[in-house]
This record gives sequence, C-alpha cells and structure tokens, in this order.
Amino acid sequence: MRFLLIEDNAKLASAVIERLTLDGHVVDHGPDIGSGRDFIATTEYDLILLDIMLPDGDGRSFLEAQRRLRDETPVIVMTARSEVSDRVTVLDLGADDYLTKPFDFSELEARCRAVLRRRGGSVTNQRRIGNLTFDPQAGTLTVGDRTTTLRAKELRLLEAFLGAQDQILSKAKLVDRLFSYDEDVSENAIEVYVGRLRKHLEGSPVSIVTMRGLGYRLQVS
Repeated sequence: MRFLLIEDNAKLASAVIERLTLDGHVVDHGPDIGSGRDFIATTEYDLILLDIMLPDGDGRSFLEAQRRLRDETPVIVMTARSEVSDRVTVLDLGADDYLTKPFDFSELEARCRAVLRRRGGSVTNQRRIGNLTFDPQAGTLTVGDRTTTLRAKELRLLEAFLGAQDQILSKAKLVDRLFSYDEDVSENAIEVYVGRLRKHLEGSPVSIVTMRGLGYRLQVS
C-alpha cells in the first residue's frame, strides 16, 4: 500500500517510515500541512497518517477540508491528546481511527490493517478466488496445495491488481504504487515484477493480461 505520513517530529516520522517500509509499504512523508496537500495533489494514497499539532496549522482543519472535498482516503489521526472529547472530535470530522502518542508500532500496523479491511468491505485480511488464497499479512499466496512467500514488491503488486480488478493499470501507475519519490526506477522494473507474479499465479483462475500500449489488467476466469 502507499501511505502518506504527515508528521513534523522527524524522529517519530523516521521510525514510522522504517517500520512500514519493512512491511513492504511505500511511505511518503510531509512535515506539515502544506507538503501534505502537495503530495495529495499529485498522488493517490491508500491511507493517511495525520498528526494534529503541525507547524503550519491544525491537522483537524486539514482533515475537515479533505472530507469537504469528498476525499474518502482513510485517515488515522495520531495525537498526544488523550481526552475523550478530542477523540470524538476527530472521529466526527471524518477520521477512520486514532492513535494516542506514544504508541506501539505493532498497534499502528494492526490499526492500519483494520481500517483498510473496513474500507474494503472485508472482515479478514485473506482474499480467496477459486483455488487461490492471498494472505497479505502473512505475505503468502496459495494456489491449490502450493504456497509461495511473496517478496515485498510482488505482494504490493498483487494487492494493486486485486484492488483494481478488471481495470487497466499503466506501468507509470504501478511505479507510483510500488516505489516512493526518492527511489529512482524505470518502468521496465514493472515488467520484471509482473513476470514473477505471473509465475506464482500459474494454475489459478487469476491471470495478468498485457494491454498493449496501455498497461496490464487482472483477469479472473
């Protein structure tokens, strides 16, 4: 998944980015509301992690403005305020969840998974299609009686296709989903990952079809 972290505490931001990156996620970081808006203007995110007290304003006003613009990107608010009234306020403004600082990173990961499951209309992390079972939390893909542990980029690529079933995803779009802004990669790298993923999907009803000149589309037979 691609996350946007809006947090001005450099030490905390670095720790969050390191933890989520180890899980295979792509994380862009903005230290203030202005940079957060710049990121959102050019990139589509699966989840936003939002601090409240920021150098150029209040994260709650940012959240309220995004919801007013009909931006339904899931938002988890990270706040040092523990009062019930503060938590109620951010939820009423449109936050999907909140975390009180300091927090344990395992809780952060669990809350991210829970929010994404709810937005996807699922109560479990697993996805089943015929004889295929995909477990993003375990990082495994099972086809029949064959189980493969996916590499991080393969896992995120499959998530991208499953989240856009029957839609055409261009190479540029997939680069945007798999790599952060500071990673210098070419679109040819996508061909390599697609080739690997196709091998893992052999024997299942799921295939990745090349749409010449356009990109790729996930197809279920």
